[in-house]
Amino acid sequence: MSVRVRRVYEPPESADGVRVLVDRLWPRGVSKEAARVDEWPKGMTPSNELRRWYHAGEGSYEEFARRYEAELAAPEAAELLDHVRSLARAGAVTLVTAAKAPEVSHAAVLARLLD
Repeated sequence: MSVRVRRVYEPPESADGVRVLVDRLWPRGVSKEAARVDEWPKGMTPSNELRRWYHAGEGSYEEFARRYEAELAAPEAAELLDHVRSLARAGAVTLVTAAKAPEVSHAAVLARLLD
């Protein structure tokens, strides 16, 4: 499988394959045309509560990842994760996010679970 993570603010590349927005909110300052998002499965994004908790600096990335994985076990999220996994089996998938540090974000957790 080929899954990578990129910031939505970077220009799309032909190697991106299917571009999946993994943020609950649409990124500021990016038009839908410029983002070239193919899928936006909001049901597999972190809950508002978890997102706010992590961004408030109340916990470590490891604890965030553990809590997020628990959320991904819920039926709707698990079904969406399986769908993105099937896309990755068929070709390249790029998880796009507005996170300033994608390597310590929910996108990194998803990439690890999809590989």
